Amino acid sequence: MKSGKLLVGLLSGAVAGAVAGILFAPKKGKDTRKAISDKGDDYIKGANKSIHDFTDSINHKVEALKAKTKANLASSKSKEKINEAKAEMHEMKAS
Repeated sequence: MKSGKLLVGLLSGAVAGAVAGILFAPKKGKDTRKAISDKGDDYIKGANKSIHDFTDSINHKVEALKAKTKANLASSKSKEKINEAKAEMHEMKAS
């Protein structure tokens, strides 16, 4: 219960500070809105890149796991080596 109240207090304080900063800012409203919009766009682009990188990493890990499984179940030594190489390649791309 105490941590919930603390979180609400911190968030409301942050919002109040942001509102006061915008109201008393030395820039024109048009300039401030453009700056906020630009910063928001930057955050969205960064978030999209992070999500894309994360999903790409997960996909490579899944492909590496598939290749390792195929290597373990391979009927010949050459197929086993090929799948082990594929697994290593995907592991390198995932990291």
